[in-house]
Amino acid sequence: MAAAIVNEHLPTPLDATSEQPPLFDGTTRLYVSYTCPFAQRVWILRNYKGLHDKIKLVPIDLQNRPAWYKERVYHENKVPSLEHNGKVIGESLDLIKYVDSNFEGPSLQPNDPAKKEFAEELITYSDTFNKIVFTSFKGDTVKEAGPAFDHLENALHKFNDGPFFLGHELSLVDIAYIPFVEKFRAFLSGVWNYDITTGRPKLTKWIEEVNKIDAYKPTKTDPKVIVELFSARFLAKH
Repeated sequence: MAAAIVNEHLPTPLDATSEQPPLFDGTTRLYVSYTCPFAQRVWILRNYKGLHDKIKLVPIDLQNRPAWYKERVYHENKVPSLEHNGKVIGESLDLIKYVDSNFEGPSLQPNDPAKKEFAEELITYSDTFNKIVFTSFKGDTVKEAGPAFDHLENALHKFNDGPFFLGHELSLVDIAYIPFVEKFRAFLSGVWNYDITTGRPKLTKWIEEVNKIDAYKPTKTDPKVIVELFSARFLAKH
C-alpha cells in the first residue's frame, strides 16, 4: 500500500540569486523542477514510498538556474539529481530504481519473473517512446505520435489482472511513463485537438487510475502551463 496522504508545502524554486543549500550535511535532497517530467518520475516515487521526511525536495528554476548547481552539486546541470550518502547521482530511470532499492516503503519492482522481464523491456522502451513523441512535434504530429501510444495500449493488454502495466499494482513502469503521458496528452489536445485516449480503452483506464493516486496528484502540472512551455520549446519559430 502507498503511504498516507501528506499535504506538503512545496518550497519556492531556487534561482540564480538563491544561496546554495549545505552539501553533504547528512540531508538527502532531491533536486527537481516542478514542470520537468524526468524529475517528476522520482518525485512521484518519493511521495508513494512516504519519504517526505527522508528526502527533501529542492526545486530549481531551470529558466534562471543557479551557477552553484552545475559547479558544486551536479555537473550535468540537469534535473533530477539526488544527493545521498556523500554523492550526487542523476538520470531519472536510474534514480527511480535507486530510490526504490535503497529506501524504506513499498517496493515497486515485481517479484514475478515474467513481470520483471516485461518491466525492464518497457522501462527501456520509455526513452524510445519519448523520442518518437517529441520528434513528432516537428513533423506530421498525429500520424507520427499515434504508434507510440498504440504501443502503450498493446502493452497494457499483457497482464489483465489490473489497470496498470504489470497488473493490479502500481510499479516503476507506470511511474516512468505517467509524467510524459500527462504532458503529451495536454499538448496534443491543446494544440492539435488530438485525444490520445480515443480508441485506446486500456490507456484511458490506466490514466484514470493513475490520477487517483495521491502520490501523483501534487506533482501534476496545469495543462495550460504545459501547452505554453511546450509551445515555446517545440513550436517557436527560429
